[in-house]
Amino acid sequence: MHYESNSWIWEGVYYYPHLFGGLMLTAALLGLSTSYFTGLGVPQLPFLWSDLGIFPKKKNGKKRIRVYMDGCFDLMHYGHANALRQAKALGDELVVGVVSDEEIVANKGPPVLSMEERLALVSGLKWVDEVIANAPYEITEKFMNTLFNEHKIDYIIHGDDPCLLPDGTDAYALAKKAGRYKQIKRTEGVSSTDIVGRILSYVRVPEVSQDHNGSLCGEPHKESQSKGSHVSQFLPTSRRIVQFSNGKGPAPNARVVYIDGAFDLFHAGHVEILKSARQLGDFLLVGIHTDQIVSEHRGNPHPIMHLHERSLSVLACRYVDEVIIGAPWEVTTDMITTFNISLVVHGTMAESNPLLTGENDPYKVPKSMGIFRLLESPKNITTSSVAQRIMANHEAFLKRNAKKAESEKKYYAQKKYVSGD
Repeated sequence: MHYESNSWIWEGVYYYPHLFGGLMLTAALLGLSTSYFTGLGVPQLPFLWSDLGIFPKKKNGKKRIRVYMDGCFDLMHYGHANALRQAKALGDELVVGVVSDEEIVANKGPPVLSMEERLALVSGLKWVDEVIANAPYEITEKFMNTLFNEHKIDYIIHGDDPCLLPDGTDAYALAKKAGRYKQIKRTEGVSSTDIVGRILSYVRVPEVSQDHNGSLCGEPHKESQSKGSHVSQFLPTSRRIVQFSNGKGPAPNARVVYIDGAFDLFHAGHVEILKSARQLGDFLLVGIHTDQIVSEHRGNPHPIMHLHERSLSVLACRYVDEVIIGAPWEVTTDMITTFNISLVVHGTMAESNPLLTGENDPYKVPKSMGIFRLLESPKNITTSSVAQRIMANHEAFLKRNAKKAESEKKYYAQKKYVSGD
């Protein structure tokens, strides 16, 4: 638990004078230093306050509200990020449960990303304060009591779309019955099922082509393409971009670091390289290449996510301060001057179209200025390697998608307007 300052101690003196005096006397009798009460000394006492039900308060005297939201967070997208943004708005501290691999298999089908990768993605979101690994898919009475008593959760949050167990019962029934449940609006236009569908639409069984860098190659499967069911339904608005943005520019003397890329199928490797880049300066500016540029340099079927979808995923990352939506391929002198860029970086893990040769170096200008640096990519993950996991096990994912597609079809058929953003 994080504390705003030691002012909460003096609030405790005001609200609980008798209890607080007794605790000080007990501490003295035990021979403990009371220097803690001036901001120094014994670190164990805050846990004593929380055990007794005295929690850190806001400056206006109200207890900070802790909310909980869980999910699989497989193939992290802007819909996940927006759900967590909405959940955070319902409280002061957001605790996120990441469902275990075993629970996902039992309730939905095989996950694409490992627990480690999903934890990295969730932890990398700007609205998340704490993460609970291997959370259950169903809010059981035992787990609900753990949330309330150990994690001090006030409310459990979920979207307006139903979350049903294999037997058809509501996974959040107990939380609703306890009166500790709040609902947010589902983000339309994207889902993990939709993204898996986009990838599967390019699978030509049994032949799946791959270039020497592991990139996907080829044309869409005719049968899948004709259905037209895997075209992005996302309707971008300026308000959504504002909601995801920090809304602040760099300070006058800030060291601005620039990194660019496709950032398609936003994954744990992206989070880690952005974290490394941010540590090199005061302000991280990320250039998101246009769909046309990505397609030219990576070939079909890239990009899987379109420009606005990719931009929101990057904006949601806690290490990112600003993005250029539709950044040029080459980093020019004018760009460096306009954005006051101090350092240009690029990761060692990158995908490209092997058919393109003799191209100009996009980093020629920053290299000539001595402000370019190659960063060792912390993780050996690429967009294509994630997609290949799905294609390598396409039968299982086709089955999973068919099951999920039915529930989503039912949801859209019955959906009504829900206020929220």
